[in-house]
Amino acid sequence: MVGQGVLRECVLGADVQSVLSIVRKATGTQDPKVRELVQGDFFDFSGMEGQLTGLDACFFCLGVSSAGMTEQDYRRVTYDITLGAAEVLARLNPKMTFIYVSGMGTDSSEHGRTMWARVKGETENALLRLPFQAYMFRPGVIVPRHGIRSKTRLYRILYQVLGPLLPLLRALFPKSVITTEELGRAMLNIAKEGAAKRVLESSDIRAAA
Repeated sequence: MVGQGVLRECVLGADVQSVLSIVRKATGTQDPKVRELVQGDFFDFSGMEGQLTGLDACFFCLGVSSAGMTEQDYRRVTYDITLGAAEVLARLNPKMTFIYVSGMGTDSSEHGRTMWARVKGETENALLRLPFQAYMFRPGVIVPRHGIRSKTRLYRILYQVLGPLLPLLRALFPKSVITTEELGRAMLNIAKEGAAKRVLESSDIRAAA
């Protein structure tokens, strides 16, 4: 869902020349700016290194819900895939900006009681140590716009149930609710201009949009 939102803003961005969209399954995206690269194995990016040079920014939007997962399995997807991609990109594009979509409540200490928050915190900390400019985005509730839908069935059900309440939630908790449009715009702006903070909460993201 986040990736769809970011891709839309990249396509609309007048100063975005081209987009390399790396996906596990073909999406059918048709736009002159977009080149889609299908990579079935996200645990090994070595075979595509020739296509990962000359990039100004990476918007890393991959993520899964931790519901029903062991810490080992969740870490394998959340930490291993992210760092596997980031380490290759940092070596090939040391001047790039890397923006990682984490989540509100992430535990930077890596020692808290909540499993997903510990793993996200470990991932963030590892990314911040790599030799490129990295920013951690920690959105709270993300409201899909422009026909964008989550691929996670549970989230789709929640959005259907809570949909009428989302405008009220946004009014009551403006610092915790952000749209896919705002998220994408903030990524583009920070990729171009940078930010004073390396870790951005929902209010920071909205301000950057």
